[in-house]
Amino acid sequence: MSDVYDALQKIVGKDYVSNQAEERYFYGRDPGLMPPHEPDYVVMPKTTEEVQEIIKLANREKVPVTPKGGGLALTGLVIPLKGGIVMDLKRMDRILEVNEKAAYAVVEAGVTHGALKSCLQKYHPRLRHSIPDSPPIATIVANAVIHGQGRLSQQRGFNSDMVSGLEVVLGTGEICRIGSCALSSRWFSKGPPLPDLSGLFLGWFGSTGVITKLGMKLYPCKKIRDVMLFLTDKADLVPEVIRKLAYTEMIEDIVVTAQPLPPRFKGNFYILLYITGDSEEEIEFKKKMAWEALMVYFESRDGGFVSVTPDMKPPFLAMPSKDTTRFADVSKGGGFEYSGPIAPIDKYTPYLEKLEELASKYKLFYSSAARVIDGGHSMMFSFSYTFNRANPDEMKRAKTALDEAAEFALEEDGVIWKPNINEQQMIMERMDPNTLKLMTDIKKLLDPNGIMNPGNWEAK
Repeated sequence: MSDVYDALQKIVGKDYVSNQAEERYFYGRDPGLMPPHEPDYVVMPKTTEEVQEIIKLANREKVPVTPKGGGLALTGLVIPLKGGIVMDLKRMDRILEVNEKAAYAVVEAGVTHGALKSCLQKYHPRLRHSIPDSPPIATIVANAVIHGQGRLSQQRGFNSDMVSGLEVVLGTGEICRIGSCALSSRWFSKGPPLPDLSGLFLGWFGSTGVITKLGMKLYPCKKIRDVMLFLTDKADLVPEVIRKLAYTEMIEDIVVTAQPLPPRFKGNFYILLYITGDSEEEIEFKKKMAWEALMVYFESRDGGFVSVTPDMKPPFLAMPSKDTTRFADVSKGGGFEYSGPIAPIDKYTPYLEKLEELASKYKLFYSSAARVIDGGHSMMFSFSYTFNRANPDEMKRAKTALDEAAEFALEEDGVIWKPNINEQQMIMERMDPNTLKLMTDIKKLLDPNGIMNPGNWEAK
């Protein structure tokens, strides 16, 4: 083992590798409920070539490697389940290119959403990217790897749909480029008209390779951004409201919130509509379209728009939203986790009923935020529960509730988002056997020695 440590020092320098107890403790856990497991080493490469040398070393020594971005997934995806090396990519923090004419950016693996947002606001104010509601330190690559969603997902799909190219170090150590960047200097397409090979890496949680560079599509940054708030107390109307709004093609982002506190929230469903435009006339036209789409609920008195005063707007318009951070400390113990199935929007009501049922059964505080994806073709529904980290019993109850929520989501046509290893097993047990065999064959081809984030997407 000392030979591995010495070899890592030679690759990255003595200041960027550790086998000390403090680092191994920190890198052996995440903020969620999955049990910790410490690595043997933590290493922080600076270049693609250093990543390549680490992977080659790991293959020779048969040492597991777990790539790590911001570590904010909450579901244990960067916990080194079999020890070995945690590869922290935060030193790979360069924004390599912003191409205004082709509307894309190329970033290294450690670039955060906050850093890209700041760069675009300062140097390219006409462009923006899809910002998730995770903290600004979330990395762009890691968010794409887990198929994250952001403020443009209602119109554009998952953030992984907005990827325009990849550079990957395979589990065998080869460096490979995916998309148009494989044959030109431009990172404008991750696949078409070529075969789209990005799916060999997006969604795999680093178990097929390490993404070292990523192209991300950029979109117009409108001059004005506004929010509307529609309220109904009938859960079964929510899917219909969402569909009507999405079909106007005027709404940039749609988020539905439900929670029991403060008391005025209980039993009500708040549907946030985000609208952007380059003029007040454009904003007013889009608002008018939203009003007309939902007029039927005014007439039936089943819902209506709530006035959003100027002092109320800043929290709603913040990117990323701080609501998740505030919710995480409701139990005054800093614990928060959610199961977030991707599902058809007509599953909103049964999912909500299950969320409330589990909260009552296990005596937990709950919240839910459902984000509409791709014009209403699906949504991400969060079964969210808080817990006090100083209360093991409450943590156990939260874990049991989340497990039951995941089982229910799968039974009700959902697909679990960023699943932990237990949820991955639930998925694979239900999967078409030929699909599972194909996944297994791909993983063996790209990672023949089984060193890449082992434990993830491994069928029992």
